[in-house]
Order: sequence, then structure tokens, then C-alpha cells
Amino acid sequence: MRVLVTGGAGYIGSVVADRLLRDGHSVTVLDNLSKGSKQAVPSRAELVLADTGDEPALDRIFDAGHFDAVMHFAAFIEAGESMLSPELYFDNNSAKTLTLLRAMLRHRVSRLVFSSTAAVYGDPTRLPIMEDDPLEPTNAYGESKLIVERMLAWFHKAHGLRYASLRYFNAAGATADRGEMHRPETHLIPLVLQAALGEGNAISIYGTDYSTKDGTCIRDYIHIDDLATAHLLALDALAQGNIQNEDSQLIFNLGSGSGFSVREIIDVAGRVTGRRIPVAEAPRRPGDSAVLIASSEKIKRVLGWQPQHSDIEAIVRSAWEWHSTYPRK
Repeated sequence: MRVLVTGGAGYIGSVVADRLLRDGHSVTVLDNLSKGSKQAVPSRAELVLADTGDEPALDRIFDAGHFDAVMHFAAFIEAGESMLSPELYFDNNSAKTLTLLRAMLRHRVSRLVFSSTAAVYGDPTRLPIMEDDPLEPTNAYGESKLIVERMLAWFHKAHGLRYASLRYFNAAGATADRGEMHRPETHLIPLVLQAALGEGNAISIYGTDYSTKDGTCIRDYIHIDDLATAHLLALDALAQGNIQNEDSQLIFNLGSGSGFSVREIIDVAGRVTGRRIPVAEAPRRPGDSAVLIASSEKIKRVLGWQPQHSDIEAIVRSAWEWHSTYPRK
């Protein structure tokens, strides 16, 4: 297929773009490089520098590309920042996605794989979280993604848009060529590994009084390569067109089904790197939930997804191998 990958210069988008190419698809990456890097874009992908909110640019891109599907990763993703500047998230994540959807309608592109988040659930009513659990985000980031999911449901009803929405929290680890590097970095595993390399300050533990085994937040981690596999399976399901209907939406959680606390991740990183990780305790951040663990039984059952990298030490080790060899400038 001819696939447009928005945000394909970022961590997850670039890994998925690479997998698409290796599976024989044609890939055009759309990215404004506000968060991504040209270096991350696969060499065989066409890179178009544009913004998902630029309607004339989108029309030119769709006219030239004749796409069969869109995979949409372009988004702001920091929950803490979203609590300070929610307007940025509703504009970039919600309003600009609507602009993209209108362009897809005009150019009759009827398949979309959407990078959503398990932050749409907010504080869970049970663990692990299931797809039919209440959707009550505790931060503007999760709300901005939930708005898109609701738009997609209406576009499906009104226009026949076929879509898959993949809800996940913490993509982690690295492939041989691509790893996680944000500027500024806010995600735990790369921050811990940067600290191990002597590149950052002590790791801030935001909140040590949660109702968890060691008082710190617990999160679910999924290897980036397993995440990419899930996106390609979703794309294949949309191409087949024989699964989705109003009663069976392609909405899936992606996770390991188990969780690790902040302190546990720091301890794992210490073992993997053989280095001491300096830490500093800090107050809780607004919008953080104590425990977030997702069940992935639905996507395993419906699409046959089988993660290959579930061991947390192996995930951290793959990230360490990439971070310790990646050019740091």
C-alpha cells in the first residue's frame, strides 16, 4: 500500500515507517520536525516538511501521493505539559487531526491507524485496563486524544471511514537503528539511561506516597518493535475490510499486562548499565495516576498479535545499547 505516516520523524513513527518499508509498502513521511529528526526518517521514505494543520499543504500531499491509508502519529505527548498548556494539546492533537480527516475525506482515503493512548482512561476502575472501561482522562493530553477517538467514531458512521485506534502508554526500547530521543526528554527510561551516561541531572521521582508497593507510580512498558507489529496488523485488518463494523471497532490496548514502578525501572537500569543512577524525590505531578496497566487480550484474540520482547530487562538493555552508541550531538 501507499501509506502516509504523519509524525514519521519521531520515535514511534519512524520505527513504524521503517517496518512498513521492509514489508514492501511505499511510505511518505509528513513531519514539521518540531519534535522529530530528519535522521530518524528511513532513507527509502519520502519526507515532506509540513504541518498536519496546513490544509493547502495536505491537499498537495494527497494529490501527489494517491495514498491507500494514513498512519497518524503526529501529536504532543507530555501529560504534565498538557496540564499547564491545554490549549496547545487541543490545537495540535485534536483540531489539527480534524484538518487531516477533512483532507482524507476530500481525497477519498478511507483507512486510518491512529496512535492513541491509554491516558484516555484516567484513573482505572480495574486492573488491567480493558477497552470497554470508562473513559475519563485526568489530563488534557488524554482528553485531546479521546476527542479524536470520538471524531473517528462519527466519521465512521457518517462517511464509512475505517480506522483502528491503538491505546498504549510507554513505548520503550530500541531497534538496531532507532531509539527514543526527545528534546527535551521527559520519558523515564531514556532519562535514566542519560543519567547513567553522565549526561543529565539526578532522576526526579515525582511522588513517593502513592498507594503502590514502593510509593512510586507503576506503568506498563511495551517494546517499540512489538508496537510497530501491532500497527502493521491493524493496517492489514483495515485493508481486508472484513472485521470492523459498528459493533466491533478496531480499538485495542497495547501493553504487557504487568507494570513496573519508577524505582524498579531505575533498579533495572542500574543492573543493565552497571552504573549508579542518581535520584531525587519530587512532589507529585498533576494528572498522574498511581497505576496504569493495560490488558492486550483483545488485540491478541482479534488480530493475532504476539509480543516478542516482554522482559523489562531486555527492553531496557535494547535501549541502553542504542543510547550508548548513538551520536550525542
